[in-house]
Amino acid sequence: MTPGILIVSLIFLGISMLVSMVLKNKFKKYSKVRLSSGLTGREVAEKMLRENGIFDVKVVSVDGFLSDHYNPANKTVNLSPDVYNGTSVSAAAVAAHECGHAVQHATAYTWLTFRSKLVPVVQISSSLVNIILMIGVFMAVSGNNPTVLLIGIILMSVTVLFSLITLPVEFDASNRALAWLDRTNITNNTEYPQAKDALKWAATTYVVAAFAAVVTLVQYILIYMGSRDRN
Repeated sequence: MTPGILIVSLIFLGISMLVSMVLKNKFKKYSKVRLSSGLTGREVAEKMLRENGIFDVKVVSVDGFLSDHYNPANKTVNLSPDVYNGTSVSAAAVAAHECGHAVQHATAYTWLTFRSKLVPVVQISSSLVNIILMIGVFMAVSGNNPTVLLIGIILMSVTVLFSLITLPVEFDASNRALAWLDRTNITNNTEYPQAKDALKWAATTYVVAAFAAVVTLVQYILIYMGSRDRN
């Protein structure tokens, strides 16, 4: 890793940690605000699925904090204990967001479909990209053939593309969740802005990750172009 890439990585690591800290504080804050409707996260999720005509998706509890996710492979909305059993604004927001992904899946939302198709490729590229980039940079700065670095850049481009595609998927899921929470009065006029704020910070983590990935990729491309010009 070159000094430039190391510096950029450290900067974005710091930003990511800051955003993550703010996100956790937001969810802890809103987890103390009891939902006026009194529904648990599980009940919110089941209600949203049912009202969107989805009856083949199960809502289950999984261990962890902010470990919530939708699994399209087995059609499950997986909620952490605090969300599954919680009756707070944050529990409702997270549960509805994950159901937003289930709605995307049921309606064949383009970006989710595209991202799902990339998963197998990303799994392969992510397991190889770091070692190939490291070898490629070493060879490139040593004045050797930069082809290995180019291969690493191609592999990294796949993971960067995946990060970029994740953005519209996450924002759309949040938009679906917030629209439903507002339309069904699951959240009142005070709770809705809080749910929106919580989901905004959750989305920010994806934005930071995607931007960091793009900047890092550009740096590797510049190294490749510089080494190619020297050969």
